Amino acid sequence: MAVIGLGAAVFDLDGTLIDTEPRNRAMWSRLFDAHGVPYDDALIASFAGRRGVEVLGDLAHLFPARPVEELFAEVVAYGALPEMPPIAPVGGAVELVRSLADAGVPLAVVTSAERRYAEGLLDDLGVRGLLDIVVTAGDVGTGKPHPEGYLAAARGLDVPPEEAVGFEDAPAGVAAVKSAGMTCVGVSTTQPVAALAGADHVVADLKGVDVVPGPALRVRGPARRAGRTLDN
Repeated sequence: MAVIGLGAAVFDLDGTLIDTEPRNRAMWSRLFDAHGVPYDDALIASFAGRRGVEVLGDLAHLFPARPVEELFAEVVAYGALPEMPPIAPVGGAVELVRSLADAGVPLAVVTSAERRYAEGLLDDLGVRGLLDIVVTAGDVGTGKPHPEGYLAAARGLDVPPEEAVGFEDAPAGVAAVKSAGMTCVGVSTTQPVAALAGADHVVADLKGVDVVPGPALRVRGPARRAGRTLDN
């Protein structure tokens, strides 16, 4: 267990605050199936934490003569199908955000999702009004693992990055948080713990984090440096 001080808290959205991973995997799988493109779990996992348009750009050779923007619009449309898996808050997420807001901690979300989608999920969670800033895919030139989004959040909150704590569930997001100079709490909701080895702390869900006076966070999980577990 560790207690870490913080001047701000910055959260990823998908997989960190809300468990959308089963639905997202189903949407991407359906896109590949619709175009007859072979895929495996590793290919689907490559979308985790990144802007969908950027990943599709990397995979454009698999979809000859199909514009990336058209493919992305197609996969987004699949999300509205009734057979898609349901979504639910990550354990402890709403409670943690509310506790941080009550403690007066500046709060932001940095997501690889589009704004309309992100704002809708945050409204569904009932926490949009508690957040000072929401940085979405359209607000940055380069997505995760680049730190641009997290650095923009720190500037917007007027908090030095080294005083902020970022929460992420995917390797690309962990890399973005650390490159921004923030302390990182990895949330192993969608990835094995080993995939989050770059994080400073890893928890199973956000029930493993609570607010203590200071303000600070009590993290009930292993601290990690360079892939090694440290005692706290």
